Amino acid sequence: MWNKNREEGTAPRPQAAPEPIAPQVTHQPTVAPPAAQRQRATIGASMHIKGEIRSDEELLVDGEVEGIVESGSLLTIGKNGKVRANIRAREVVIFGSVKGNIEALEKLAIRDQGSLVGDIKTAGISIDDGAYFKGSIDIARPEPKVTTKAIKSEARAG
Repeated sequence: MWNKNREEGTAPRPQAAPEPIAPQVTHQPTVAPPAAQRQRATIGASMHIKGEIRSDEELLVDGEVEGIVESGSLLTIGKNGKVRANIRAREVVIFGSVKGNIEALEKLAIRDQGSLVGDIKTAGISIDDGAYFKGSIDIARPEPKVTTKAIKSEARAG
């Protein structure tokens, strides 16, 4: 392409730097995290607790606990965890040591190197090779979920 400045021997005219475009900031309302991202509490390896623990959030026990432990969510006994307590939780996973009875509303898993001495009441159970268990198991059938359709058909029949 033809450039007048080059042919006439004049220096090209400096171009002004483009003005920076200011970023547009839009304010969005803060959204609460979804229910799937629940809080998690931890009882560390150096902690020793005697008494009752009740929680609705996920709980990791990697220390020592004596007494009663209740959780409305997942309860995990870590590899360093030593629990001498009766446990009631929605779901229990054992990597460490538990001495006491467990009632898991949904399921219980004793992982490799995990140990449980006590009675179990749960709807589902898995015991890995290398895990230790001594006690009895009571498999509880979950209550059937009643739908509104079933309720309406029962109402018509009665």
